[in-house]
Amino acid sequence: MDKRVKFVVCAAGIFVCYFFYGILQEKITRGTYGTDGEKFTHTLSLVFVQCVVNYAFAKVILQAFPEDSDTTSSTYYLISSLTYLIAMVFSNMALQWVDYPTQVVAKSGKPIPVMILGVILGRKSYPLKKYLFVLLVVIGVALFMFKDGKSKTSRSESILGLGEILLILSLTMDGVTGAIQERMRSESKTKSTHMMINMNLWSMLFLGIALIVTGQIFEFIGFVQRYPQLIVHLMMFSIFSALGQFFIFWTVSDFGPLPCSIVTTTRKFFTVLASVLLFGNPMLTRQWIATIVVFTGLFLDSFYGKQTVKTK
Repeated sequence: MDKRVKFVVCAAGIFVCYFFYGILQEKITRGTYGTDGEKFTHTLSLVFVQCVVNYAFAKVILQAFPEDSDTTSSTYYLISSLTYLIAMVFSNMALQWVDYPTQVVAKSGKPIPVMILGVILGRKSYPLKKYLFVLLVVIGVALFMFKDGKSKTSRSESILGLGEILLILSLTMDGVTGAIQERMRSESKTKSTHMMINMNLWSMLFLGIALIVTGQIFEFIGFVQRYPQLIVHLMMFSIFSALGQFFIFWTVSDFGPLPCSIVTTTRKFFTVLASVLLFGNPMLTRQWIATIVVFTGLFLDSFYGKQTVKTK
């Protein structure tokens, strides 16, 4: 398959799978259950179920389409799984102190730490224009997703509160994850299926320990027993998660963590843009400017930002 076509397939797979993933995630976590309107609050258990299904899916794919033996160090898998989970936990914890739009705008900067730590830890070197093109995309996404108005929660006037610090730590962990994956790719040419299997295996181990220590696994089992209709939604949610993660690891293994982070960052932008266009919702002048900035950054990066040089 031509490399450009493969990248389009990967990007389309990520967009489509995580579109339905997001719908189901909202249905599970924001819906009410039973006559008392009970809420689903078992986040660790939800992620654990995802990891189990992701792992099983990758095993089936590897059996159907065998790949060369994996020579990647287990330490790389351990560290990247841990940093990935920490980034997710910090991002969710931050919502206790910042509003959701702030979290979205902050996380839209993910390609920046991926690039910086890719240089420091992943032994990559990017030309200056690459940084400028990616910065354009990040600024455009942040500008588009930014919501006018003040936060609903009154906070102190300090620039960096606990929520902002957690978001910075989350972005740093994203960067470390990307850098380690870059090392995997450059040193061992790690294939997508092996990466998916091992990342989810270590994630299952870490989450399993956390679930037992906190006792949340027993609460989760009780919740599912009370509301068995949740099982269908959980399975559909996990299937779209597995498919989406497969495309993500395929993108990482074939193109690197940076192109993958750009795709995942712009996914939310394109989803919202499609919603606006399909349902005729008006866009603010700021959002039109942001759209032009994003497409300019993507266009310039596509045509002029492809050269990367690995350092020794």
